[in-house]
Order: sequence, then C-alpha cells, then structure tokens
Amino acid sequence: MSEQRALVVGNWKMNLDHVEAIHLVQQLGVLLRAHTPERTDVVIAPPFVDLRSACSVIEADRLNIAVAAQHVNPAESGAFTGEVSPGMLKRLGVQSVIVGHSERREMFGMTDEIVNTTVRSALQAGLRIILCVGEGHEVRESGSAIEYVTNQINNALDGVGERHYDQIAIAYEPIWAIGTGVTASSEAVSEMITAIRDILPAGLKKTAAVLYGGSVKPENAEELIVLGRCDGFLVGGASLNAEQFVQIVSNVDGCYGKNR
Repeated sequence: MSEQRALVVGNWKMNLDHVEAIHLVQQLGVLLRAHTPERTDVVIAPPFVDLRSACSVIEADRLNIAVAAQHVNPAESGAFTGEVSPGMLKRLGVQSVIVGHSERREMFGMTDEIVNTTVRSALQAGLRIILCVGEGHEVRESGSAIEYVTNQINNALDGVGERHYDQIAIAYEPIWAIGTGVTASSEAVSEMITAIRDILPAGLKKTAAVLYGGSVKPENAEELIVLGRCDGFLVGGASLNAEQFVQIVSNVDGCYGKNR
C-alpha cells in the first residue's frame, strides 16, 4: 500500500449552519496552510445546507480541501421530497459522497440494495464515494464481524465495473464505537482492515483507501494508522474542531507508511 495516499474525511453530521460552516472552513484553511500535508488528502462532509458555502470558501481561498455530501438519492430527479440527486451535488462543486453510513442504515432504512443502487448511481455521475461498513455489538460478540462486513461490501459493490475503482474509498466503522467514546483496539482494527483488503478485487486493492471511523481523536490517530494499518479516518465529532481535525491530519501525514 505504499503508493496509496492517506485520506482523512470530516463528517460534520447535522451540525453547523452555513455561517458557522464558513468560519470552520476558513479556520481549516489557515491551519492547513501552516501544516500542509504531503501524503494525505483532506475531505469535509458538511450538511446539505452548508455545501455551497463550503465550496465557495474553498474555491475563493484555493484551499486543498475536497467536499463530500453525507447522503445522496440514486435518482437523477423526480418526486422524492427532501432528497438531493448526484447531478445536483456535481453542479455545486461537490466531489464525493458518503454512502451507507450506519446512521442512514439504522435510522432511515437504507438497505444493502439501496446502498448498491446509490453507489452505482453516484459513480456513474462521476462522484467519488466513501462506502461505510461496520457491525453492531451483537455481531461483534457473535464472532461473525468479518463475515458481516464482507457481505456488506460485496452487496454494495455488486455490478461496479473496474473503470470506477479509482472513485472508491471504504470506511470501516464499528457501530458500537461511533460517538460512544469507545475506540476499537488497534488489533481489532488491523484484523478487519486486513480482511477488507483481502476480499477486494485486485484492481480495487491498488486504489481504494480503507479508513477507520469511530471515536477518532488526535491522541489515538497515530496508533490506529501504524498498528491498525488503516489508510486514514472518517472523523465525526473531532472534525467540528479545526485544531483537533488538523492535528489528526498532521498525525496521519507524519506517520503514514510506517510499518506498512
């Protein structure tokens, strides 16, 4: 994986209005200029109402930050009240979209079939995707976590052609570690990250960053990168604090490639 760049994605979830979003992006710009990552790509995923504001600041200040949406509807248009299409995101200047986050799966009924349809639609539209997978506590305790995550990935990528492989990143987020303050051990992360890489098609192994998400903080970032062997993070709460988020980026950038 030495040729693979690291990736750190900040998922803001349902936080910050567009004025607060502008301030946070401006803060990130200042800090990232002072600590420019050499081998790490940075992405932020604001709420829908903040996307254009974030893109405008990034464009105006020429910041090396990409923007992702937190969700997208697979349809291009139609009677889908409250939804947003891939084409709408592209016109805003959004480059990526998070697909299949556990909160979408659990709270909004996003099945494996819907995840697959969304993945294929977003890729066809030219968006990059951050595909989220992960098991709950009961599955982890039953000893079938790897099988569960393998099925999620296989279902999500069914029918996806090789031409789209360079648009895909995968984020492993154990549900029991999201927003709980509990971080999976580096051994557990390494085991799952290795298993995920093992089941990916050969071409996708070369291009797909495999991330970890779940109570990531500046204090545990280096251990998770080096010992957990992930290619970066999908960061939740810490991404709302510019200093913490950039410190995570710096920690990743400083140690990425060690012992890999």
